[in-house]
Amino acid sequence: MSDLVTMVIGLGIILMSAEVFTNGVEWLGKRLNLGAGAVGSVLAAVGTALPETMVPIIAFLGISGGEELADVGIGAILGAPFMLVTLAFFISGVAVLIFRRSNKPLFINTAVIKHDLAFFLVVYGLAIAASFLPNHQMKLAVAALLPMLYLIYVAKTVYNCIGTDECGHLAPLYFAQRHSNPSLAIILFQLSCALLGIVAGANVFVGAVQSVAQMTGIPAFILSLIITPIATELPEKFNSVIWLRRGKDTLALGNITGAMVFQSSVIPALGIALTPWKLEPLALWSALLAIGSGFFIYSTIRRRGSLCPLHLLAGGGFYLFFIITLLQSQLH
Repeated sequence: MSDLVTMVIGLGIILMSAEVFTNGVEWLGKRLNLGAGAVGSVLAAVGTALPETMVPIIAFLGISGGEELADVGIGAILGAPFMLVTLAFFISGVAVLIFRRSNKPLFINTAVIKHDLAFFLVVYGLAIAASFLPNHQMKLAVAALLPMLYLIYVAKTVYNCIGTDECGHLAPLYFAQRHSNPSLAIILFQLSCALLGIVAGANVFVGAVQSVAQMTGIPAFILSLIITPIATELPEKFNSVIWLRRGKDTLALGNITGAMVFQSSVIPALGIALTPWKLEPLALWSALLAIGSGFFIYSTIRRRGSLCPLHLLAGGGFYLFFIITLLQSQLH
């Protein structure tokens, strides 16, 4: 019972911190004259990716602890983009249907979201393909290439979004309620506090979830692939739901797709460099489903020039398909 209470407390900390973060990052984007696409895909995405990024880093720093820690790290690396491109899209679709009670197209900058998804498909495909390379030297070359591709992505995103897609009317900065034009210092201070809250809340939540899961005897890889990413991806999901409720769809989806690019390039580079990076069949299957879900949304935008909530619900189908496969593998 105490672990369940701890989970609720951790969830509450994440929710409150996510609200403070979304408010602060909107003001930061305004001060830097960045468009909604750059704010969502770069600033918000990288910031809220910190909790799940720490899981594989901590696991790899303790790699001397044995193969189980390597499994935790690899599972967290693959689980993060998988959850974003399946479950996060599904939750976003449900949120839009609840808030707007219609399946009308989202108010998104399709060029921004399509750009993010294209980069995701390329970098994540490279990371997965690296597991089939015959020697570690070739894998290290891929590990060096992935962060470079992410820097190119950031440069293109910021360049394309400067001065466009303004974030609209902003609520007062929470840490400076009486100031119509708060200083950059107070904005950064609010963001720092919010990020600390997100990381702390995620750590509390993950610790409680792990305690519950370990009592059930769930293997380390499965725990890190499914349970941990669900908890650590909560910031992206909550930030996006908050923005969707306010009609800021580019910020909402950009927060998810930008995190997908970051999580499928920079973080896999660590795994490729610090482990043998030989992915098991179940790990490869999760990666293929993630690519399939991402390609479905990408091709829908290219074909229709828009995106509807029901299209996002398809991510839930890919997620459910993986869970069914996972349960079957455990039964056998």
